[in-house]
Amino acid sequence: MLKDKPFNVVLVEPEIPPNTGTVARLCGATDSVLHLVKPLGFSTDDKHLKRAGLDYWKYVKIVYWESIEDFLENNKSEKLHFLSKKVKRSYTDAEYKPGDFLVFGKETKGLPGSVLEQYKNRCYTIPMSNPNIRSINLSIAAGIVLYEAIRQNN
Repeated sequence: MLKDKPFNVVLVEPEIPPNTGTVARLCGATDSVLHLVKPLGFSTDDKHLKRAGLDYWKYVKIVYWESIEDFLENNKSEKLHFLSKKVKRSYTDAEYKPGDFLVFGKETKGLPGSVLEQYKNRCYTIPMSNPNIRSINLSIAAGIVLYEAIRQNN
């Protein structure tokens, strides 16, 4: 979609293989780059991970980072957008540019509080109407935000 300067989807310490596989497939479909921040909660050989990505793995560019600190030290803050249920500003309020990074936390805990505090002016949420639902699935969240970023630039 934006081959010259693709969007980047970042999963920080993902725990559930099918979610990562589904996000990988999404990245392949949109020519986005998938960044996986260690430690991962599974092996990249995991059969569920492979199954969720089907036979599309060869179309996905994956970058591995040793830690969240490693990732943050090597990427410009103005290119980062952090997604969290712990903030109030809607993801639709963000202005996305090609090459930006959409950063999502682990399924059970989200992004570290220290990261949300340090980058509070770069944090967004996906609003939900029902207060009984704690969060939406990681792969769905990635799809919602990535396609908003693409929509803003096409």
